[in-house]
This record gives sequence, structure tokens and C-alpha cells, in this order.
Amino acid sequence: MLVLLTAYIIASRLLHVFSLNSNILEWTFIIVLGGALYVLMIKFFIWCFKKLANKWPVEQRWEMIAIFIVFAITGSISGKLAGPLADLIGIQKDSISGWIYWPIRVLLIFPIYQVLLVLFGWLFGQFRFFWNFEKKMLKRMGLGFLIP
Repeated sequence: MLVLLTAYIIASRLLHVFSLNSNILEWTFIIVLGGALYVLMIKFFIWCFKKLANKWPVEQRWEMIAIFIVFAITGSISGKLAGPLADLIGIQKDSISGWIYWPIRVLLIFPIYQVLLVLFGWLFGQFRFFWNFEKKMLKRMGLGFLIP
């Protein structure tokens, strides 16, 4: 249902780009483009599931869905928390250059993301997967010494 809603929203936004304001053309455009986008997105998501099913050691499909949800929640929340954390340590967007502010904010997102990834992984019953994922990621970045 969410993929269908996403396809509809994209098609309706593109409708305004092409200035199709007639009721008949409007609905035809939305139905045809929305349907095509829906099919393409479903095929893409199924392809992703198959690729990741071979790479990630999960037993049930719901575990893979839980993993996707954890990644989505973690990324969104860590991005949101980086702003208040930057303010807390005295780095405001208005007081320093954007060339300094944004790299610092991205660097702040990284540790927040690492902690939240394991936390939300635990909440969704996928602690072992995310703990192993975390260790592997830190080792690849040359920060393996941070984890015992």
C-alpha cells in the first residue's frame, strides 16, 4: 500500500511539471504513470530482497523487514538528533560557516547512528544481526579497536 501511495504522489507531482490541468488528462496521466512507477518499484524492492536474502543471515522474511525498519528509523532519528546535539555543544548554524557546520554535523551523526542502530536492533529483536553489522562496519573503517 505504501508503494502504491508513493507512486501516486510521484505521479501527481510530475503532473504539475507537465502542466496537465485537464481532468481527463490529469487522471489518465496519474493512473498510467502511477501504475508504471508502482510496477517498477515493486520489481526493484523484490530484487533488493533477493540480493540481501543471500547476503544477510535471516531465517524469516519478517526479520528482513524488521532490519529495513531499523535502518530507516535509525537514520531518521540520528539525523534529527544531530542538530540539537550541535546546538548543545555550541555549534549553531547561524554563528559559523556552512562549510564548517555541515561537516561537523555529519560527524556528529556517525556516533549517534552507531548507538541507535544497536539500540533499535535490540528493540526489534535483531540485536545479534546489528551487533555483528556494527563490528564489521567499524573494522572496515579502521575503527575496530573501539569494540572489544
